[in-house]
Amino acid sequence: MRHTRGYETVEIHILGSLSLTQGPQQWGVASKRVSAVLALLALSPGQPVPFDQLVDELWGDGRIANAKNALQATVTRLRKLLVSVTGRQGSDLIQTVGGGYVLHVPKESVDAHRFLALADRGAALVGADAPRAVEVLEQGLGMWRGAALMDVSEGFRCRTEAAHLDERRLTAYEDLVTAKLAVGLERVSVPELRQLAAEHPGRERLSELLMLALYRDGRQTEALEVFHDARRRLADDLGLEPGRSLHEIYQAILKQDDALGRPRRFLAPAA
Repeated sequence: MRHTRGYETVEIHILGSLSLTQGPQQWGVASKRVSAVLALLALSPGQPVPFDQLVDELWGDGRIANAKNALQATVTRLRKLLVSVTGRQGSDLIQTVGGGYVLHVPKESVDAHRFLALADRGAALVGADAPRAVEVLEQGLGMWRGAALMDVSEGFRCRTEAAHLDERRLTAYEDLVTAKLAVGLERVSVPELRQLAAEHPGRERLSELLMLALYRDGRQTEALEVFHDARRRLADDLGLEPGRSLHEIYQAILKQDDALGRPRRFLAPAA
């Protein structure tokens, strides 16, 4: 349990609907503008976020004449919310610094930062300790409750950060499947992997992993079909040919290369 100045630290969740928790209690944030300010500050805890950046996020091209006053009113509402959640002074948690505001909470109190740390750690473990990589990556991916910043995706920076987090989520999933296949005893969901490969045709690694998972499950013909489907999607959607790695695993499956491992049935049933 984390503590700051004698108080249990509030936790901020942005991997899905924005919410706050402290101990067993959870609070939502009804106001979109309050949510957007909290999200922007939580993306950079301990770092000042300039007034102009916050104003642009909230009003964009429709900036109002008294934008700074309106922003101050929004921050006041956010501070009151934090007082009700934490019992601390709102100005202790959100301080006015120079030309902006700074959120004073530990970085690890924001779920996105915990996820990114676990994703990086898990990626580093894939080649060295696959079983531990599975544990770490599953822990990180288990934090997600929906699309990142799903309540506050109207402003430019929130959209950009949400896209970055969603991209990192996919990479962590790819690392997780890679680690599971390396372990050889973990269950891999072929239907889930197949769906993601279809939704993201430009991510050839998903198709590679699906081909390997099918091959390991003794379904060589289906694995080869994945290559041809991926090739068609890449040509139709992006005007591209498959990359070298996808070609190499295709050739390895054709030859039943021992480097792919012996086919065996340890995967979740296909749909």
